[in-house]
Amino acid sequence: MSDNNTGETALERIGYRLSAWVERWMPSPFLFALILSYVVFLAGVGLTGAGPVEMVGFWYDGFWAFLTFSMQMVLILMTGFVVAYHPRVNAGIRRLTEIPSTGKQAVVLVGLLTMLLGWVHWGLSLILGAIFAREMGKTAHENGIDVHYPVLCVAGYLGLGLTWHWGLSGSAPLLLATEGNEFIQQGVIDVVVSASETIFHPYGLILTGLSIAYALVVLYVITPTGDQARGITHYIPEDDLFESASDGGVETTATTKQVPAERLNHSRVLGGIIGLTGIALVASQFVQSGIDALGLNIVNFGFLTIGIFIYMDPQTYREKFGEAATAASGIVLLFPFFAGIQGMMATSGLAQLMANALISVSTPQTFPVIAWLTGATVNIFAPSGGGEWIILGPPILEAAQNLGVPAGQATMAYAVGDAHTNLLNPFWALPLLAITRIKAREMFGYAIAMLLALTPFLAVVLFVLPY
Repeated sequence: MSDNNTGETALERIGYRLSAWVERWMPSPFLFALILSYVVFLAGVGLTGAGPVEMVGFWYDGFWAFLTFSMQMVLILMTGFVVAYHPRVNAGIRRLTEIPSTGKQAVVLVGLLTMLLGWVHWGLSLILGAIFAREMGKTAHENGIDVHYPVLCVAGYLGLGLTWHWGLSGSAPLLLATEGNEFIQQGVIDVVVSASETIFHPYGLILTGLSIAYALVVLYVITPTGDQARGITHYIPEDDLFESASDGGVETTATTKQVPAERLNHSRVLGGIIGLTGIALVASQFVQSGIDALGLNIVNFGFLTIGIFIYMDPQTYREKFGEAATAASGIVLLFPFFAGIQGMMATSGLAQLMANALISVSTPQTFPVIAWLTGATVNIFAPSGGGEWIILGPPILEAAQNLGVPAGQATMAYAVGDAHTNLLNPFWALPLLAITRIKAREMFGYAIAMLLALTPFLAVVLFVLPY
């Protein structure tokens, strides 16, 4: 069909063709991680002087290096999952899916919600974004609206692909805001860099607002229409479409013949007391320390206790947490492999070699762009914002200090690079793929199209935006 008949734009054609190519050639996320392992192994041997046996040792040592941080990341995902799957939250999502009247509007609405949630909590964004994308696809099918399901799924992933690392669960800014963090211990910085200098600084807030607006325009433009819009039934059999795993009602065992232990397990009074106690503890931390209390542990503890409070029933909450473990299983499998990649990059000096090569050509004006490119490049091979920041933070912060660039600005510029290339690496999309029942190769053509469209915009904004 000709362009005149379809009315498609040039960006639509690019996205569609790129999607077709990626769908044909992209391996599974697990194989992707294994291939990257060998690429980094060869690069380390070729560029750093480390021998093959040494590189294998670096990989094995790195495989276990970030278990504590891995657990923090799993908890962020699982606590977000449990809140997102609460029936009242899910019912609200279904009401929102009735708002759009066209496929393009549907994609934009999913993208907007996902990116805003990404700023609040990346785990909540990833799970709610996936649920919203799937439910939007179902509603569009019921209402006869043509919407391209792979782009809906990309829209549901944009919290991880753009806004999360600028927000309340961002690993790099939260790590710098933690008392006694590794950078203070190493002497890279003298004092904590509070969230008021990163997440809540006008620089970070303006970056977030401008980027969300631009990304929504791109989503609108690249979304296929007409005959090229493949709905959800193209990817999920219609017979299975309404067998939803997300309905997740808060059910309790009938109380008529419960033994005392079962009544305690399902006690809403006990659940409410536990939840309120946790919420009060979180509130007290912010009363004592203000926004500087924000850190990975307080974010996880806060969402954990909020989840207990909204479910009320401790046993139901525990069961829902068990379901969340399934969504986190891909991370549990792949995170050690990417930690092994990071081990090779960090111990061999490859990551610092890459960072220094980029930073060496920067000036105070170009430094934010270079920090972004550094984070984006390394994130392709080691997609862990916190683990990656542990490696790249010292050279980036030292170079920023030498150039007179504020640590908060350097951190936020790096942070977008770390998020940006999540649109290329499918690692963090694993829970979304499970919920939406789409394959990585079926949606990542459009994810890469988003990455390419965002690149010139981010370069310009980071270059001209003052701190």
